[in-house]
This record gives sequence, structure tokens and C-alpha cells, in this order.
Amino acid sequence: MPGGEFVAVAHNLVKSYGSGDGAVTALRGVSAAFARGQFTAIMGPSGSGKSTFLHCLAGLDGVTSGEVLIGGVDITGLSRTRLTKLRRDRLGFVFQSFNLLPMLTAEENIRLTGRLAARRADREWFDTIVNALGLRDRLGHRPAEMSGGQQQRVAVARALLTRPEVLFADEPTGNLDSRSGTEVLGFLRSAVDAYRQTVIMVTHDPRAASYADRVLFLADGRIVDELLSPSIDAVHARMRRLEG
Repeated sequence: MPGGEFVAVAHNLVKSYGSGDGAVTALRGVSAAFARGQFTAIMGPSGSGKSTFLHCLAGLDGVTSGEVLIGGVDITGLSRTRLTKLRRDRLGFVFQSFNLLPMLTAEENIRLTGRLAARRADREWFDTIVNALGLRDRLGHRPAEMSGGQQQRVAVARALLTRPEVLFADEPTGNLDSRSGTEVLGFLRSAVDAYRQTVIMVTHDPRAASYADRVLFLADGRIVDELLSPSIDAVHARMRRLEG
């Protein structure tokens, strides 16, 4: 695969835990490529390896063998210091738990990643994100003063502030009600369409997956299916087949 066409590439990823008779293999030779400006959802039954795959792609977990390329850089061979710097400077993360610092305001939480990376985001981009996510009147509020949906939107804004090459989202709507989840998914979709953001999202929700350009399905640590331009019904059908 020509590396210049993709911002993230996985080559033959294997991930095992433990050793000997107790060893568990979570990924069994997984390969996939993710293009700039593409929204990919990763799905599969419980224990299929989908979260492990995301964590290995994002450099949050090491691999047993194989390669992960981010912007052409093989992150599996980086030192811990260089890997931490790459994640901080070039990747964005949104998790099911919002991971906001309770003593900071929404604006301070949003700006936190940029400050840690010693990079000042331009005011225009900050305003674009804040306005698109409807956070203007919440910037002075602390997490305890905001709803779950508002907190997750702050987390999305924080992840996008440094214009990451890839935004990784692990069950980003898992703790949200339907309306709040729809708002977050709608903004992720618009970030792809309007700003050519690359998003890779793990989800168990067919409705969430329908916002993506494609869905990769894992089972037993392997990619077993792919669905382009997914609809809710089509995702349901593929998942029923895997779980059956």
C-alpha cells in the first residue's frame, strides 16, 4: 500500500497476552489502512479484539509483532519518550469516560493538550471548534456543572484543538443519552467532511456506526468483513451474522 495515501496503516498486527498454556491472542495478523478525511468504525462481538486493535493503532498498547505506521512513522519501534511525544503532538483521543480535569473550566480542559505540547492553537480554530460544538456559553463551567453530552463535546474539542492526524474514539457515545450521542456523532461526521479529519472509532452501536464511511468487522482477532456507506439495518444484519 503506498504510504503517502494513508495517515494510519496496520501491517499484520499480532497481539498476545501472557505466555505458555495461559497465553491469549487478541489480534491474529490484522492489516488495514485509513485514508485522510475518512471516518472508519470498528465493530465486532465481545472479545473480538476491536478495542485492542484501536489501542495498538493509537500506540496505547504495544504489539507482539507487526507494524503500525502513523504518517509514515513506524510507532512500534519508538522509544517510550518518542511515542509519548507523537501521541501528544499528532493524535487525538476521545474515550467513553470523558477524562476531564474536574478543577479546570471547559476552556482550560480544551486548551490542556496544546499547553502540554507547548503549542498555541490559533484563536480562529479554537472559535470554530467551540462554536460548532455549541460550547460558547459553557467555557467558564467546570465538568460538574455540565451534562454528560456537554462534557463529551469538551473532550472532542480538546482532541481536535491540535489538528491531529488521526482522532481515535473508543465508544465515545457509550455514556451518553441518545440526543447527546447524536450531537457528538454529528460533529465527528462534520469534522471529517469539512476539515478532512481522519476518525477511527470503536463502537457496539449500529446507529453510531452508520455515521462512518465504512465499518470494519472483527471476530476472533481478525478482520472478517467490511461495509461501505453503512446503514443501520445493514450494520445490524452483519452483526447478527457474526454473533449468531
